[in-house]
Amino acid sequence: MGDLTLAPTRYLLPTIVFSQFAGTSLWFAGNAVLPELQASLQLQDGALAMLTSAVQLGFIAGTLVFAFLSLADRVSARLLFMLCALLGAVANALVAFAAKDLYAVLLFRALTGFLLAGIYPVGMKIAASWYSTGLGKAIGYLVGALVLGTAFPHLIRALGATLPWQHVMFAVSVLAAVGGVLLYLLVPDGPYLKKGVTFKMGNMLLAFRDLGFRSAAFGYFGHMWELYTLWAFTPLVLALALPQLTPGEVSAYSFAVIAAGAVGCIGGGYLSQVWGSARVAFVQLLLSGLCCLLSLIVFQVNAPQLLIPFLLFWGVVVAGDSPQFSALTAQTAPPQLVGTALTVVVAIGFAITVVSIQLTGFLLSQFELHHTLALLAIGPALGLLALRRLV
Repeated sequence: MGDLTLAPTRYLLPTIVFSQFAGTSLWFAGNAVLPELQASLQLQDGALAMLTSAVQLGFIAGTLVFAFLSLADRVSARLLFMLCALLGAVANALVAFAAKDLYAVLLFRALTGFLLAGIYPVGMKIAASWYSTGLGKAIGYLVGALVLGTAFPHLIRALGATLPWQHVMFAVSVLAAVGGVLLYLLVPDGPYLKKGVTFKMGNMLLAFRDLGFRSAAFGYFGHMWELYTLWAFTPLVLALALPQLTPGEVSAYSFAVIAAGAVGCIGGGYLSQVWGSARVAFVQLLLSGLCCLLSLIVFQVNAPQLLIPFLLFWGVVVAGDSPQFSALTAQTAPPQLVGTALTVVVAIGFAITVVSIQLTGFLLSQFELHHTLALLAIGPALGLLALRRLV
């Protein structure tokens, strides 16, 4: 698990991983209670795309603002993580009180996304401050925690299917707040904590001049076209493909499909020690792209014994390449511009998810499910073309 010889206790990494899991559970909390929100707001088709895109846009804005202000370098990263987790928990809980006003709900979801920019990337920086080696595997665990956190609201919904949906939102908020406080109390600043350079938009041009960096970045962009769209629409996909499922079963299977990505992240982290990050990312992106195309066949069969294993496998490979793309962009970026380069790549990647989610939401109203899902293969195909230079 890397060099942790300077860590004060054995619970250091588990605390970071748990806190990352708890904080990122805020991401899809709104998706887990979508039917109730739709009924409360009297929304028709497109509600899922709107709610998810609000979070994504908030995250993009938060990432850029935090980078411009160099907040993680000017204040304690641990303090920033805790404050964002606590404020994110409040913003998430307020959705329960604003459920009659669409604009208020979208505002609170966007604010939650903005504050997630102080949780997901900052959590990785905190972990990196404790590692001199083995960061690739550590990122695998941290992204695995993000995947589980993203899926967790669906599990809460499945376990409490008869409870008011507001209780799901409150439970997620409590979890995020606890995670933020625990990280601040139990994880001190690491010995490898480094200051980053001030974010400047002009610097991104310097990073993209490097062929290796462009290959890693465009591979990541193709991956992001597919990833969050599949995650966002998993409950709807299950409900449409298997109409015999109860709402509780849809939530349970949604959790399983999204959470399966943690297996791909952690397993890919270990494989990268043997194959290298580029090869692991290439293989997983190839497999997820094939899943997009196979959906043309699989989703025309109303058979849970085929559809559920297929979606679980897709869940593994669609997220499993995420840590390796993070490692590749960090490795290929100019050393003095790693922070700036990663910020720009993440911002562009999440902007791509907004386009993909909105387009998919529109196409689902025009075409059949299997035709729409097959179009997600465009992202992996372009990503593989870019990534092949690094394999």
